[in-house]
Amino acid sequence: MSNIEITLKRSVIGSSDKHKKIIKSLGLTKINQTRTYPDNQAIRGMIKHVSHLLEVKEA
Repeated sequence: MSNIEITLKRSVIGSSDKHKKIIKSLGLTKINQTRTYPDNQAIRGMIKHVSHLLEVKEA
């Protein structure tokens, strides 16, 4: 299974509580921080909700 790299590109200040919790659950706390996750439906669902804050690349 392939992996995806998720980078936080925008601040969560002013975002809804739901969006803040999703970003925290992805393990992102600082702008330009990158995490690698397996490409599965659960991760894709989280990315879909906060895609305006993230940059996603295939790894």
